Amino acid sequence: MIQKTIALLLITALAISYSGCKKEEQDYSVEPQISFVSISPGSVQAYTDSLVIQIEYTDGDGDLGENVSGVENAFITDLRSNLVYALRIRQLGPDNSNIIIKGKLNLIIPAVGLSQGGSSSENASFEVYIVDRAGHQSNKITSTAITVNP
Repeated sequence: MIQKTIALLLITALAISYSGCKKEEQDYSVEPQISFVSISPGSVQAYTDSLVIQIEYTDGDGDLGENVSGVENAFITDLRSNLVYALRIRQLGPDNSNIIIKGKLNLIIPAVGLSQGGSSSENASFEVYIVDRAGHQSNKITSTAITVNP
């Protein structure tokens, strides 16, 4: 009788111990989610310097990015002029994998112009969103401001 009680307590302790080690499952949306990380440099020469906007992303079904050239899936809007830069993010997960993917991306604008066409510096902010292969659009984020010099 004592042996059965000890065995039962041992099994119960192991079950409780095991359940405490299980990873908590978290649901992620099939729509990509992004957040702003950084923009650099903080000051650029108009029509000359490239600009890097770094974002973090999470996609619940892993269909973010595209290997077909000419397909655009990242969109950056210059909020001064509403000029949209369309870029391609390379495919980040295998086809038909249905896995959660997370990471950081550097989106590069080759050159930024002056919206007023004048000879004075301008402050510029950018709005960013991405689209996955199923056509799901992410949330939109806004960068901090940079200076565009003539």
